[in-house]
Amino acid sequence: MPKSHGIRKRTKDKLKKSVRERGISPVSRAIQDFSDGQMVHIVLDPSRHKGMPHPKFHGKTGKVIGRRGRAFILRVKDGNAMKSVIALPEHLRPQK
Repeated sequence: MPKSHGIRKRTKDKLKKSVRERGISPVSRAIQDFSDGQMVHIVLDPSRHKGMPHPKFHGKTGKVIGRRGRAFILRVKDGNAMKSVIALPEHLRPQK
């Protein structure tokens, strides 16, 4: 069988919901709003493929630096580099 080199390779456990979380996520998560400078956690929602950042950013925290349509532009530290990540609000949670 040929080897898979897709963007969701090796994410079987990372993109799996628990039994009680399965199904579509609530609408309130899709309409949440963040202001510039706010810190947010990137928690990928596997039921929503659109606007999903790369799985290597799952569990990271970033700062909102702007908007692009419905999506938010985040500044995330990746090793020693700062990266810009574009994600829809379904994949973001506010930092407490």
